[in-house]
Amino acid sequence: MKKRQRPISKYYVPALEKGLDILETLANSSGPHSLSELARSLNRSSSELFRMLDSLERRGYILKDSMSGNYRLSLKLYELAHTHSPVEQLLSAAAKPMRDVTEAIRESCHLSVLSRGKLVVLAQEESPDKVRLSVEVGARFSPIHTVSGRMLLAQLESTELTEFLAVDSDYQDLSKTLQKEFLTDLKEIREQGVSTALNETLVGVKDVAVLVGNPRIGIMAALAATAWMGPAKKVSIQKIKNALQECADGITRNIGLTPT
Repeated sequence: MKKRQRPISKYYVPALEKGLDILETLANSSGPHSLSELARSLNRSSSELFRMLDSLERRGYILKDSMSGNYRLSLKLYELAHTHSPVEQLLSAAAKPMRDVTEAIRESCHLSVLSRGKLVVLAQEESPDKVRLSVEVGARFSPIHTVSGRMLLAQLESTELTEFLAVDSDYQDLSKTLQKEFLTDLKEIREQGVSTALNETLVGVKDVAVLVGNPRIGIMAALAATAWMGPAKKVSIQKIKNALQECADGITRNIGLTPT
């Protein structure tokens, strides 16, 4: 696996870096690692890693198999991560980036998640312009008929998506042909990383949505903007897409994740 390049810091702490390298290596592995395997992966000596492994095991971050002596991650990091609500972290991380992006694109934007079969709006930042569109925080919409909902559905694994659509009345109301087209659209959204469409309620309005978070660990939201398409439009749809993606990546980094 190719290692992600880390920024250089003048406050480099060797022991801490070593411990984090061990945790990240175990997290990215499909199975347990022996001391010698970790040493090879990290290009360090076994003696250099031994005390660090002992400390991580003692603190409960890793587990050592009594038979093989191999190391694997425990669930302590998972436990620590879940002491704070992902929604609260998302809202805190999104506040400033969303303010900044509305200034850049002159359109309102909102952040939404899937909850109990519906798309729920968690937060909104209104455009600084006097004439603007807005979406009520807490409003619930059909995921099938919104760009944000389709963006989030596109990230679901095949089995999870099938189960979701099997009980979604809006999807079931579609003809077999439209259902097939809908699944094709989801595939394209997943590949392209952006969901765009004319608004299904308002004429002359286009919606754009991008992904926030990391679907692989179950933390994801959709960041969307609703834009007028009239002749006086100040910012192009492509610029809105780019600005939203930059904003979404910033929010993702703010919650400690790597943009996909």
